[in-house]
Amino acid sequence: MRIIRSWLFVPGDSERKLAKGRANCADALIIDLEDAVADERQDIARKICADFLRENTDRSRQQLWVRINPLDHHFALSDLAAVVASAPDGIILPKVYSAREINRLADYLSALETREGLAAGSTKILSIATETAASLLTFHTYLEGLSERLVAMTWGGEDLAAALGAVNNRNPDTGDYDSPYLHAKTMCLATARAVNAQPVGAVVVNYRDLGALKTDCERDLRAGWVGKVAIHPDQCKIINDAFTPSEADVIHARKVVDVFEQNPGLGTVGLDGKMLDMPHLKQARNLLELVKQIATFS
Repeated sequence: MRIIRSWLFVPGDSERKLAKGRANCADALIIDLEDAVADERQDIARKICADFLRENTDRSRQQLWVRINPLDHHFALSDLAAVVASAPDGIILPKVYSAREINRLADYLSALETREGLAAGSTKILSIATETAASLLTFHTYLEGLSERLVAMTWGGEDLAAALGAVNNRNPDTGDYDSPYLHAKTMCLATARAVNAQPVGAVVVNYRDLGALKTDCERDLRAGWVGKVAIHPDQCKIINDAFTPSEADVIHARKVVDVFEQNPGLGTVGLDGKMLDMPHLKQARNLLELVKQIATFS
């Protein structure tokens, strides 16, 4: 799967907002059939979503994903049956308890792809990995027998706070996430990297504070996250800019790759007064691959 910088939530029951989302700079839209849609509008949302997917088959600039209802909710199978035929790029799975739900979803997708004549494995999965209390105890389950459909993981502090019975998920003195949520964030990042999935940063709820969003993106980038979920169209450009390497970064990465290629067989080389080893080469190659993938969204 190619890297996605910005993932924009759009209500699945609003044709107007879906059309606006399609014109947005977001690398991917998340057509939401869960929290953004009232129970009595589920059937309407499924039809709108399926029609929108069928009408927008060109995904070269912007991918189209669908967040279904949780697998333990009776809406989930109806969601899948309604939308998979229209070939979404992937399914966002909320309220995950363990990798067992990922694998069960993968089995459902295999059956539906066969029914609809879609390429096997073409529908990918992003796990919202930390919205239940149990999820904090089951990250190890991702390390054994995990479906290859899982290509990205993100975390969330809002639903987790409700699951833990918390009044707030922030430290009142510092404004930073409290310890249970920092644990969830760390475990999600480590697990995503361990299973070779893209670690996607969580939403910034205050969509009016673009400065705070920029700061949060920079913090995520330093820690190893790639990309971020957006809840408002105005957030996507900030996210794209933050996760697009600068020209100086690209130049440096090319120099790192070049110096290792000019010195084959060496595990350590000098560049601009600094000693570099294999992790630096890996980081440089990852950055150049990211730049290559970002170019496909232009």
